[in-house]
Amino acid sequence: MDVRRAGERYRGGDPEAGIDTRHAFSFGPHYDPGNLRFGAVVACNEERLAPGAGFDEHPHSHTEIVTWVVEGELTHRDSTGHETRVRPGDLQHLSAAAGVRHAERNDGDAPLTFVQMWLTPREPGGDPSYVLVPGIADATPYALSAAGAVLHVRRLAPGERMAVPAAAYVYVHVVRGEVLLAGETLGAGDAARITGAEGAEAVAVASAELLLWEMAP
Repeated sequence: MDVRRAGERYRGGDPEAGIDTRHAFSFGPHYDPGNLRFGAVVACNEERLAPGAGFDEHPHSHTEIVTWVVEGELTHRDSTGHETRVRPGDLQHLSAAAGVRHAERNDGDAPLTFVQMWLTPREPGGDPSYVLVPGIADATPYALSAAGAVLHVRRLAPGERMAVPAAAYVYVHVVRGEVLLAGETLGAGDAARITGAEGAEAVAVASAELLLWEMAP
């Protein structure tokens, strides 16, 4: 298990424009050849947008983009005609496929925080698609078959335990709270990369919310 702390993330964004980004993987000018991906995951960005701030329309291709709002409300628009509001507890999945353009903004009056994860599909091309799952229930898995991955959203009460899937690759991101994972204490913003997970479990030290990717080889 490889633990990456919140404070080790690459600092990005545009603070003057109200955008504060923390990258878990090599991204843009923060090039690290030893930190390009883990399994299918190639990006896990913590984004903080001030009211009125955002990312203007820009392109993506051959990327599965999954977004989890922590607080506030995200306005999403894309070139396939979708315009949605994504709120805490909603799961958003944009499959860029052969190419799509989208914009993401904080059109509200309160700060916006969200986690955005990019995964590489097994096969390039295809038509872009969009899914919004409102208020996804705890422990409900979301299959991302294009990338050979399954996302588990877990909300744990203090002392509650959960088994880590026995998968080739498991990526755990702590959204909030604190957990004990395989002997390591992880807090908000911390992540763990587990290879060949078997028999591991997470225990909530305090109320916690986790995003856990289970990935095939």
